[in-house]
Amino acid sequence: MVLKRIARLTFLATVVLSLACGSPAPKSSPMAISELVNQMRDMAWAEEVDAAQTLLQQQRGHHDQTSPEWLVAASWLGRGASFAQRWDVAEQYAREAYDGSSALLNDREVDLERQLPAALGAGIEVLGRVQDARGDRSGAVEFLRAQHETYKGTSIETRLQKNILLLSLEGQPFPVIDVEHYLGEQVLSPDSLKGKVVVAYFWAHWCPDCKQQLPILDQLYEQYGERDLAIIGPTQLYGYIARGQNATPAEELEYLRGAYQEQFPVPEWMSVPVSQQSFLDFGISTTPTLVIIDREGVVDLYNPGTLSYEELSAQVERLLAT
Repeated sequence: MVLKRIARLTFLATVVLSLACGSPAPKSSPMAISELVNQMRDMAWAEEVDAAQTLLQQQRGHHDQTSPEWLVAASWLGRGASFAQRWDVAEQYAREAYDGSSALLNDREVDLERQLPAALGAGIEVLGRVQDARGDRSGAVEFLRAQHETYKGTSIETRLQKNILLLSLEGQPFPVIDVEHYLGEQVLSPDSLKGKVVVAYFWAHWCPDCKQQLPILDQLYEQYGERDLAIIGPTQLYGYIARGQNATPAEELEYLRGAYQEQFPVPEWMSVPVSQQSFLDFGISTTPTLVIIDREGVVDLYNPGTLSYEELSAQVERLLAT
């Protein structure tokens, strides 16, 4: 890990020096495609857009640019540029990932290739973000909905739904949550939520970030539970239990109601509806996802990922005051 970091820093320093001196970046030797994907991913999260562009261009002649792996590398550059709000660059590489993936789908199914869904999903996601960033939110939502319809029933369906909701759910009535089963004794009643500020906490039993988020929600409920705050915790079944052991729905429910709760008990104040359909409806490809609803039942915040106590309490305090 240390050697990889040193090599990457050396590469970045070389690029910066060459650019500062007005000379082209040095040619690089062929890099394994898996290593290229990893480098592009790391640079994307670090928003090192220029260095990532240089690296990808240096590697073009060494790889099959129609392969799903190459398209994933390009999609990471598109994502990194979108994080940095470099929209022209984001569009260029998202378009490469999207067009290349679409061409491959002429003779194969999207989920038959391990890397193809990642490249295609990221390409669509970033193209939607670019359109929204340029002031055309309705066009972005229309584009994403068309893609969602095209890829319904595939592994990227939930990811596309998430991106639709990121642009369209806030300010809209909170949709009804589908329920197949419940964990614990609290049963979700729409009437019990009327007039309350609600936090919907979508979680997964295998998710480490969820285990960090729940104590924060416990603290939040302790502070605001008597002031009309309700917290619900929708989840779904994943087909496996501890240590990745395959499980039938009945076995997974038994695990969640038994052994799992011995380690991570469901709070008495939280109703936990279980449904795969609710995760599809709400685009839950990231866990946890937190949705905050005001007293009128309107979505105030749709947030894939964790939130700190300070972030949550500021939102809840504001909504309770209205």
